[in-house]
Amino acid sequence: MKMLAFWRRAGKDRFVEGPLGRFDVSNAGTIASIEQLAAMRPGYLRTLGAAFSVESLSDRLVPVQLEDQTVAIFSQAAYVGSDQADELVRRILSAGHKLATPERYVLARSLLLALVRGQVTAESLGGLPRHSLASSRPALAAAFQDLVEWGVRHGASDIHLNVHLAEPNSEVNYTISGRYVAPECFRGMPTSTLLDMLSVAWMDIRGGNGSVFDPMREQQGSLTLHIDGKPLLLRWSSMAADVGPSVCLRLLSRSMRACSSDLDSLGYMHDQLAQIRRAMISESGAVIFSGTVGSGKSTSLAALVSGLPSHRKVITLEDPVEYLIPGAIQNTLVRNLDTCSHDVFAAKLRSLRRSAMSDVLLGEIRDIETGRAFMDLVGSGVNVYSTVHAPSAAMIPVRLSSGFIAVPADFLATPGVLRLLVFQVLLPRLCDECALPVLGSEARLVAGDEGVRGITWQAWLELVRQLYGRSLCKVRIRNPEGCQACRQDGLSDLYGYRGRTVAAEIIEPALSWSPQRSAMESAVLKALDGQVDLRDVESRFHAFETEKMMRVARKRAAGGAS
Repeated sequence: MKMLAFWRRAGKDRFVEGPLGRFDVSNAGTIASIEQLAAMRPGYLRTLGAAFSVESLSDRLVPVQLEDQTVAIFSQAAYVGSDQADELVRRILSAGHKLATPERYVLARSLLLALVRGQVTAESLGGLPRHSLASSRPALAAAFQDLVEWGVRHGASDIHLNVHLAEPNSEVNYTISGRYVAPECFRGMPTSTLLDMLSVAWMDIRGGNGSVFDPMREQQGSLTLHIDGKPLLLRWSSMAADVGPSVCLRLLSRSMRACSSDLDSLGYMHDQLAQIRRAMISESGAVIFSGTVGSGKSTSLAALVSGLPSHRKVITLEDPVEYLIPGAIQNTLVRNLDTCSHDVFAAKLRSLRRSAMSDVLLGEIRDIETGRAFMDLVGSGVNVYSTVHAPSAAMIPVRLSSGFIAVPADFLATPGVLRLLVFQVLLPRLCDECALPVLGSEARLVAGDEGVRGITWQAWLELVRQLYGRSLCKVRIRNPEGCQACRQDGLSDLYGYRGRTVAAEIIEPALSWSPQRSAMESAVLKALDGQVDLRDVESRFHAFETEKMMRVARKRAAGGAS
């Protein structure tokens, strides 16, 4: 008999042998964290949902067996005094079990689900400390502030909080200069502390889907902190991974104005800047920046838009606003992961049409809703600036016309719709103080990766010289020992680097559907000028041996076609 049907017939089922008094919810215990669950006496042993056929209701309440063989009910607050819980008590007693004292406990939905799904077990709880940590909200908020402050002061773009529910400790990582690093000072973070910290931080989330942090659910939102007296926006994105939630926090300074950077300072080459500026003279069509996650697309786009003449009215639709653009009317458009957001876009677009604007920055084109907004704006003759995830400039139209975004290919092929397509990557920039000349004996000693390459170091360098026909006299490589100028405590992976630089390719559809220079060629030119390590160019694009074979294949194909 299914438990739902059993409850619908409350008072008529054979297990109901007499009236029971209503449960006083004030007598229920409270388990607010994994740490409190670990400290429970008698201790938690296992769930009994299957034994009582209540698996379908496990996100609300579940019977559990304790170490003294008594049975308790773990429940969400809204269900602890419900008819369902009362009937479950009757079933437990009818099966000959003894009820625990107290017989019912209130748990957060996230912790309840973690127990039901086996992500928290009696064995994993045994590895947690049995004493209470300083887990008050002020202490946890201060600890979260410390994590963020460390990231800001070390130039991090993202903080990654990876919770391992079945392990006593979890991971805290940062993205700094494009590298995924784990600082020594945050290693061994107790899982219970990290979970409590995230739960407290979520209380301040704006525009989030869910009133509480749920480790078993994808959630997004944003919150604002003040670091050194300056506002900082944190864009929250969590993933419900198998081992536990993985939370990524993008750090966005609210005091940073886009005009603090321009395309030149970001690393665009002079001929590329000239091409962009020439294309920007006209006032029609879309300018799209593409790249992978963390490639600096939004930074470049904001720098470009901030340079528009003051007589142009600029309105932005972003999720959320990332950079403050002087003179622009910026709008944060929060979209819930659980609902369709087309109506939200439709309302904004209706307002935009009556706003007499000349330019619109559409933060990212990533789905059907934003694809419709893009078509509506470009089709009405507005200048549109946006970003998309694509692996090259030539793949931008392919991505836009894919089933995920669904902009018709014939619309994109209409003359004037696409004005400029830009693809960019960010490469770590060598430290000017300690980078090693590639032709020096010292460089050869620290670059001993010939076993990995399969060719000698000198043969590899000769291959690069032949492919690009340039001298290697300026080429330098990273010094893994670093120097006083580039060392950051606990971040040896970043020794020898200082900042990042853009390598880009640009397509102007009105002239050609091929870039004058690929992003890899741009990166190689920077390496030949001593700005980046040739090995970082390979790791971001492909091996130079592969480049040689690709050129041979293209030559053969061209010969066959002729």
